[in-house]
This record gives sequence, C-alpha cells and structure tokens, in this order.
Amino acid sequence: MNMRSFICGLTIASLFLVTGAATAQTAPRPAFEVASVKPAAPLDMQKLAQQMMAGGEMPKLGPHVDGAQAEYTYMALKELMQVAYKVKPFQISGPDWIASTRFDIKAKMPAGSTKDDAPLMLQSLLEDRFKLSVHRETKDHAVLALVVGKGGPKMKESEPAKAIDENAPLKPGESKMDTDEGPLRMKVDAKAGAATMDMGAKGKVSYSVDRSTMTFHLQATQVTMSGFADMLTQISQQMGGGAGGRNVVDMTDLKGSYEVGIDFSVADLMAMVQAQGIDVGGAAAGAAGAAGANTAPTPGGGTSITDAVQALGLKLESRKAPLEQLIVDHIEKTPTGN
Repeated sequence: MNMRSFICGLTIASLFLVTGAATAQTAPRPAFEVASVKPAAPLDMQKLAQQMMAGGEMPKLGPHVDGAQAEYTYMALKELMQVAYKVKPFQISGPDWIASTRFDIKAKMPAGSTKDDAPLMLQSLLEDRFKLSVHRETKDHAVLALVVGKGGPKMKESEPAKAIDENAPLKPGESKMDTDEGPLRMKVDAKAGAATMDMGAKGKVSYSVDRSTMTFHLQATQVTMSGFADMLTQISQQMGGGAGGRNVVDMTDLKGSYEVGIDFSVADLMAMVQAQGIDVGGAAAGAAGAAGANTAPTPGGGTSITDAVQALGLKLESRKAPLEQLIVDHIEKTPTGN
C-alpha cells in the first residue's frame, strides 16, 4: 500500500472509533548528513481518536520534509521503499514482513539540498542501514483494465483539480504531509465522523460515516480516471471484493475529471484498516463484526467492485499488461546502529 492509502486507513479507523541489487549509478547518490533509525512504537488508536476529537488534526505520521529536516514516522519498510524509489505498492516484490515492520526516521539534509533530493537520500539510507539491494524487471501481469461501458460514462464531469500550493498557509484544523505521490492536505471532523483529503491534481476525496446504516461513504471529486483506478486497486488488494486482488489499470482514454462515489459496509471498512496493520482494538473490531454479520464484505453497498463500476458506465476487463517490478534481493530486519 502507498502512504496515502495508509493515512486513509488510519483516518478511517479513527473516525470509526469516535463514532463507535540496486540500480547502478553513474555518480554517488546524495545521502543524509546524519540519521536516526528506530523501531516505531505501536499506535494507540483510542488515544489518537481522542486527540482528533479534541483538536481535529491528524497526528504527524508518514513522510515530512521541511527545510534541512526529513522525518519518516511510523512507516513500514515497504512504504519507505515506495517513497525512495517512487513506485506503487504492487510494484514491490519482497518478504511479507516489509509491509508490517515499522520505523521512525529522523535525518538532517546537507546544506543546499532540496525536497526533491530526499528520495535519493532515503535510498542511500535503506541500502546502508538495512543492507537493501534491489533490481527492476518488467513482466506481463494479469490486470483489470478499467474501460468505458457500451452506454458510455455515467459520471458527472467536474473542473480539473489544481496542484497544491505548498507555500499556502494551512487552514484551521488542516494538516499536511509529503506522500510518495506528492503533497497532501487533510481536514478531519472527528465529531461528525467526516474527513476531506486534498490530493492536488489527482482530486479530492471525502469520507463520512452514516451511523444509522453503519455505512462508510467515499466521495471523490475532480478525480481523474487514473486516480480512480488507483483507488480501485487499493480496494481490490486490501479488501478482495470482486476484483480478486489484481491491479486496476486505466484504459478508458477519458481525459477529464469526474465525481465518483462508493459505499462500504462497516465489515469492509474494518477489513481494509486491519489489512494495513492498524490495531483498531477489540471493541471496534467486535462492533464491526456485529454490524457486518449479515452483509457481504464487498464495497458498493453489498455489491462487488465490478457492479459498482458498471453503475458508473464503466467496466473491468481481465487483460495482460507490462508492469515494472522492484525486486528485493536482500534486506535485513534490524538496521545498523545510529
């Protein structure tokens, strides 16, 4: 999963609780001047939920690069690799534990370096401290192609989203993060069980909880079909659904931006959160199980991903597509000393 997906999952969990060999280089890569790497402590979801209720802001998790300081907080090794090598989660092949073993990293960047240098510095750190070695391969893989249905798209078009102005001040209650796919800004209303995520040019996503039906609603606005395909991939891989866990690739040729809505049952919601390694606690998990006991664990109000997509005038077709993979040849669980 990418960091954007993880933060989405963390937000979902908090809202629910409060509602109930390396590539050769021609020159040495840049490196951090100094870095501290420590195992991350487990998250206390109840405490985080209370903090969000009180302050309405997300905790400082994930990648943050500000001036000469780079911080990567509560990040799995796989997520760190995504940021360092600029790949998506399904492009990384390695041992299962890299998706669940989490670290906190604090590093100082050399004078004159910029935020754009940070991924290469993170590569150097992973290779030095975790003895990581990787290589890249491109192979044909079974994917789900997102294409337009016979009747054409049934989505409302919207104006294209704008890139986030990183120099713009944060709005009241807003938090920011530097993810593997660019800057992100979030605003959480934990009391109302709602949140909004601004993904810049990829669009905006809002989340809300319907307490009466225990349904979690995801509404994307100004979203591109590429962005929507990424969302479907996350749903497919984290929840299974009707997509069989395969990657969804945009082949619609639709260049515009659209409004898209999908609903999840509570059982689906908690499955997605727990699949990201977030401990939601026994009470929340029990409530989720009770709420979802008589419902099928699939998105779209009990329908499969396929059915939910068809309602939008789109469809998913099984195809083969070339995908680049980042293959982990070696990585150690314990980093060398600070």
